[in-house]
Amino acid sequence: MRRQMRTALTIAGSDSSGGAGIQADIKTMTANGVYAMSAITALTAQNTTGVADIMEVTPDFLKEQLDCIFTDIRPHAVKIGMVSSAGLIAAIAEKLAEYHAENIVVDPVMVATSGAKLISDDAVATLKEELLPAADILTPNIPEAEVLSGLTIQTPEDMAKAAEAISSRYHCAVLVKGGHHLNDANDLFFRDGDCRWFYGKRIDNPNTHGTGCTLSSAIASNLAKGFSAEEAVRRAKDYISGALGAMLDLGKGSGPMDHTFDIKSEFMRMQP
Repeated sequence: MRRQMRTALTIAGSDSSGGAGIQADIKTMTANGVYAMSAITALTAQNTTGVADIMEVTPDFLKEQLDCIFTDIRPHAVKIGMVSSAGLIAAIAEKLAEYHAENIVVDPVMVATSGAKLISDDAVATLKEELLPAADILTPNIPEAEVLSGLTIQTPEDMAKAAEAISSRYHCAVLVKGGHHLNDANDLFFRDGDCRWFYGKRIDNPNTHGTGCTLSSAIASNLAKGFSAEEAVRRAKDYISGALGAMLDLGKGSGPMDHTFDIKSEFMRMQP
């Protein structure tokens, strides 16, 4: 008997080491019970110690990928990760509007938690003007929330003010990720004038490569399955805790999480 599945699309760059980007998104979506599709914005040569090189696709090729996806297997949710050029951002915004995409989760990757700038000023401007207003949920870290709100964030109260400012400006829900610099893994969700804290478990695991990608993909997966925004965030936070808690240890740098920690299958058994 034929059956249907809920579907989700990730629009992001490829991570050759498999811990972040498209690869982490597909693993996360699969583990969260949806059929995963991808539109690749760039190829990267990277591993757990850093990025060696990046090769972007053209805006026209990205549009072709999105046309092929939306005209055949329509996604029930869309996750957008790092997109580093204004032309690619504009292409994504154009196609999302053309196909009336729903349940859009944008991880507005602009500034690393270290404070390092990751995309150009013109790309940031295009992101703000064309893509962020299309989002249903934004998931900035604290430096990104500062850029989007124009506020300085030093306390949990500051996080709430920034989330409210961002939500008001872009007319969407906002999840400000606390991170270890401010309040460990505690995140603030703001929607329709209401704040809710999601308290994360402190897990002593240095292998955190791809946590942002994974969180936003898990949120999109749960939206695709029909969960409310708050429930999608809660389930995504629980999934992240489980993936980190599995204590996978690969690579010489900040390694990946175990995205398949909760999958138990005959086909995953090792040789006795």
